[in-house]
Amino acid sequence: MTKLIVDGKEIDVPAEYTLLQACEAAGAEIPRFCYHERLSIAGNCRMCLVEVKGGPKPVASCAWGVRDCRPGPKGEPPEISTRSPMVRKAREGVMEFLLINHPLDCPICDQGGECDLQDQAMGYGVDTSRFAENKRAVEDKYLGALVKTSMNRCIQCTRCVRFSAEVCGAPEMGATGRGEDMEITTYLEHALTSELQGNLVDICPVGALTSKPYAFAARPWELGKTQSIDVMDAVGSAIRVDTRGREVMRILPRVNDAVNEEWISDKTRHVVDGLRTQRLDRPYIRESGKLRAASWQEAFAAIAAKTARLDGKRIGAIAGDLAAVEEMFALKDLLAKFGSGNVAVQGGHAFDPKLGRGSYIFNPTIVGIEQADALLIVGSNPRKEAAILNARIRKRWRTGQMKVGVIGEKADLTYDYDYLGAGPDSLAELAAGKNKFLDVLKGAKNPIVLVGSGATSREDGAAVLSAAAKLAVDAGALKDGWNGFAVLQGAASHAGALDIGFVPGQGGLTAAQMTAAGALDVLFLLGADETRVPDGAFVIYIGTHGDAGAHRADVILPGAAYTEKAGLYVNTEGRVQMADRAGFPPGEAREDWAIIRALSDVLGKKLGYDSLAALRQAVFKAVPHLMRIDQIEASDSAAAVRALAGKGGNLDKAPFKAAIDDFYLTNPIARASAVMAECSRLANGQILTAAE
Repeated sequence: MTKLIVDGKEIDVPAEYTLLQACEAAGAEIPRFCYHERLSIAGNCRMCLVEVKGGPKPVASCAWGVRDCRPGPKGEPPEISTRSPMVRKAREGVMEFLLINHPLDCPICDQGGECDLQDQAMGYGVDTSRFAENKRAVEDKYLGALVKTSMNRCIQCTRCVRFSAEVCGAPEMGATGRGEDMEITTYLEHALTSELQGNLVDICPVGALTSKPYAFAARPWELGKTQSIDVMDAVGSAIRVDTRGREVMRILPRVNDAVNEEWISDKTRHVVDGLRTQRLDRPYIRESGKLRAASWQEAFAAIAAKTARLDGKRIGAIAGDLAAVEEMFALKDLLAKFGSGNVAVQGGHAFDPKLGRGSYIFNPTIVGIEQADALLIVGSNPRKEAAILNARIRKRWRTGQMKVGVIGEKADLTYDYDYLGAGPDSLAELAAGKNKFLDVLKGAKNPIVLVGSGATSREDGAAVLSAAAKLAVDAGALKDGWNGFAVLQGAASHAGALDIGFVPGQGGLTAAQMTAAGALDVLFLLGADETRVPDGAFVIYIGTHGDAGAHRADVILPGAAYTEKAGLYVNTEGRVQMADRAGFPPGEAREDWAIIRALSDVLGKKLGYDSLAALRQAVFKAVPHLMRIDQIEASDSAAAVRALAGKGGNLDKAPFKAAIDDFYLTNPIARASAVMAECSRLANGQILTAAE
């Protein structure tokens, strides 16, 4: 630790701190534009100037290290001043230069009310300008479907350039020209390709980069703000849902260093318009092959007529990717009253919760990736399955302290890796020591074996999972204080479903068996739109959008989207999270658990809870760890992994296929979004430049 005196206050800080970090540790507020704590240092805006005692001029605190400060003549600690007249005059000079070319756009700028330049100009700006010449003008650039540019406002802080290169791993932005002619642009004005490009809007300190879908839609002070959780993937990123009236206007990230730091994926951010379009807002019944609008009483009566005197074992339920814990618990309860154990979550057949939680969660945790020194990815493309988790892998890889190996499809993951093969054969060869990467895993202090949906969603998914677990055990990934077996779940509902036992019971059918011809008479689809149901079964669809599930349904019961209900979710690392209601479902749509509860009354199988609080009490009684929000339940995960490793099974020789073909169109909300559709066209090369 190094002693410093900041504004007369003595503090101890690590020698590797910058002066800016040291001053903030002492409680001083340092203005900045180019500096960002998660990006490399540029030192080019000069707004963070401070005075070092004995120095001839102010220094840029973001680029000046604590270890570079010299002690006084008698060995006294270096003195830093952040509020001296020299500092104030220097910052006012910098602000005057920044405003010379900045347009007077504040009344029409989408950044208004959230603009760093506005905020700092209040502190260090003046009400007049000494600049009489014409302001510089810069052409706006085309960056794709998500980021709108107004480059006259750009102050060349280069945050966007550094973010694209360092965090996204897609170095598509850069500067051309010098001095007054410098411009930030992409190569030949092609659209950005990163799945994290929406974060450029958040890190831009002025209004040069704003959200294209949100342009001129609302002002920040008009919006109600609700803290919630993202369900577009299994990471569970912390988000803030901004609403005006009943309408969701935008989704922004919240800082959560344990999960998503302060980034979110583009699908998380821009799926908003999908919450408004193609919504189911009333019940429907299929008559003579066509759906007609109906009342709740008619819809319930049709279901009651179909299930009356029906063998309970001929009834089943499949939950979709976005289902919350509460509605899955209620649906499981309802089927149990029919005597049916036919419950499953789509894509989750490879997991057996009886082995223990460690067999189906991301045991090293997301933040634990930053301690890993070897990573084996089996049957997964983290860039598409969990873009935020992929960014964390890249962050660790950039330190040069982690080697990555991949078994599965070759893809651009934004970091270099050793390609070890395409399928289970390569996994078996690695386990047998026929590949040098096994030595890398065995020699690592904290190795991780990551298994993704491309492996677990196959018919032999359980056998692949067991083989990967055995490799993790043999390679020394399980040791005191470290469990390196990591399952990257494919959907937000999976870990929660496994926690509450939403899996086939004694003699119950799997999702694949339930969708076989003639297997069931009645099938409940709880938002399960990726499940193909053959003709013959009576399908009851509880969901939000007119997607594939609704097209196949005999009765449609309109539910609530994740922003319209309070619900518990469990992310891929086993962290219990709570999504809060930001708005209300449209028309006659209701929360999913309430639909199931009301239906149970009509069916004569009344469930024992009349409120969400009572339902949660039942959930917590059955699964106590779900009451500990934002915590990961401590368990003997190593024993679970060893039990999984001993399970074995027959491996298919077919190579692993990507679980996600199109990152932007993975669920009903995303498929209803026009913005996501345009992003999909861009990603598939159908649109390249602004001219096209």
